[in-house]
Amino acid sequence: AAAAVAAAPARRAAAPARLLAGGLGAAWLAGTAELAWARIEPGPRTPREVATMTWTSATMPFFAVGWWLRGLLGPTPDGAPPRPRPKAVLFDRDDTLIIDVPYNGDPDKVVPVPGALEALERLRAAGVGVGVVSNQSGIARGLLTPADVLAVHERMEALLGPLGPLEFCPHGPDDGCACRKPKPALIERAAARLGVDPSECAFIGDIGSDVGAALAAGARPILVPTARTRSKEIDAAPECAKDLADALDLLGFAPIEQRVAVAA
Repeated sequence: AAAAVAAAPARRAAAPARLLAGGLGAAWLAGTAELAWARIEPGPRTPREVATMTWTSATMPFFAVGWWLRGLLGPTPDGAPPRPRPKAVLFDRDDTLIIDVPYNGDPDKVVPVPGALEALERLRAAGVGVGVVSNQSGIARGLLTPADVLAVHERMEALLGPLGPLEFCPHGPDDGCACRKPKPALIERAAARLGVDPSECAFIGDIGSDVGAALAAGARPILVPTARTRSKEIDAAPECAKDLADALDLLGFAPIEQRVAVAA
């Protein structure tokens, strides 16, 4: 009885911590459910796609907190930045480098996103490899051919200059492939073709599956939201940029004119 009486204050002291932990757990579950549904709701809602969207939605907040803490801690004691510049920068295609035209196979409809050319020129001037990674389910749906995708890519290079390796997934959401974002295979293959490890890459995209693919591959994700980016995807992203120029600022690539001024 005496032991029970002695333990009572400790139990009372621990009660607020348990309540706080329970509240945080409930908030995480609610936030995860809301983010997952926001990504699942547009369809096709196949079992495999639902499972993928669920697990990536559950992990994204933890990665986001990790990146936030790294930024909060700031420079290391010797002044070096905690995150080195990536050796390669990979890009999503639609609504990141070019305006999205659903299932487009017509090169004449290719229109670069404002600032895309300038961003790519910054990276080329810095000697950084680039590549393009894209889901192209229109092939599986019978709306495109691989040749159409390559023709669009050729037009992109005519407008934007060399784009490095192109890796695209031709499968549909329910095909069970290993490459459709948010799975990491496309990023891993593009990195291998550039001769770097995925952890040495940044991946810039506009939706949650881009962030999920980067995290799964060990790359650094930068989300550049557009009108179709859901608010929960923005909240869960480790890093967001207002446009491509801002994304490169986050990655440590100075504008060309700044590098010229320093060199002078």
